[in-house]
Amino acid sequence: MNFSAAIILKYFHLSFSFFYFVLLVGVFLSDGQIAVADEVNTKCAPGDYGPDDRIGALNLSTDQSRRHAATLVRHGKVYALSIETGPDTPTFGRSYEIDVEHFTDFIGASNKPTFHDDFIMANPGIGTQLDGLGHFGRNGLYYNGLTSAELIDPRTGYGLAELGTDKVPPIVARGVLIDMTEYFGMDILPAGTVFNSADIQAAAAAQRVKLRCGDVVLFRTGWLDQLATPGNEDAFINSEPGIGVEGAQFLAELGVIAVGSDNWGLEVLPFEMATELFPVHQVLLQQNGVYILENIRTDELAADGVQEFMFVLGVPKLAGSVQAVITPVAIR
Repeated sequence: MNFSAAIILKYFHLSFSFFYFVLLVGVFLSDGQIAVADEVNTKCAPGDYGPDDRIGALNLSTDQSRRHAATLVRHGKVYALSIETGPDTPTFGRSYEIDVEHFTDFIGASNKPTFHDDFIMANPGIGTQLDGLGHFGRNGLYYNGLTSAELIDPRTGYGLAELGTDKVPPIVARGVLIDMTEYFGMDILPAGTVFNSADIQAAAAAQRVKLRCGDVVLFRTGWLDQLATPGNEDAFINSEPGIGVEGAQFLAELGVIAVGSDNWGLEVLPFEMATELFPVHQVLLQQNGVYILENIRTDELAADGVQEFMFVLGVPKLAGSVQAVITPVAIR
């Protein structure tokens, strides 16, 4: 064999080895991702997590589902999903006050430090927020059959000893945006527009996205967009489009861990039954342990055509809190 032939043969051998290595790696990664997706889809068992359970549907958040969520990050772009919390934020009968003090002389220190400190008196359910499982019940019973007397901290007589948002674990999940404005063909859904399982499934199918166990499902109604025009605050808070009772139960049975929307109360208002008050809250929080996310910004996700992403949320450790101001992010 001459020198040239030997070089060609060696090159062919190295090329074939590299191709075989890439093929094996590709099969391994693909199989791994498929296995994760299959496990996320097929091993979902929403329902009874035992008499001592305090985190509800978050039992369905697993190492496998979180690994799958991480595979959705392909560009590294981060989306802020929260709005401002402040005195002018439209809210349902709540208030926000902040006092900032300026200190100019600190015990005569030689380096003459000056600084600011602040004091906030506010409801934690203003702006973008998480409703904990102790927020809403039915006839005195809350998630997992707990009574109000069992929830309140006996040491202080106030604050939640059970089901407080300070007990909510960090949430990392596959997030899915269902754009109901696209489905209905409107920029902003009219107040009182309700969507249930048939609309949710049709909208998801139109987007070619499948809802899975362990998902955080966000709806875009366009309702937040009207706040861009001053003077719409009362209209924003007095009514809204949103999910209905049957749609909420449908999502709970799928095994989603949280449901959110770009409106202040998640569910349709006026309510589907005039004699009821926040029935969707009861279905999700009290009956199924599914968390509620309100005033979620969806405009940037929708503008970029993002339908699934990694959802990340660390809930503030405010001891005994029923709700929490949050700053969730989406990463794709």
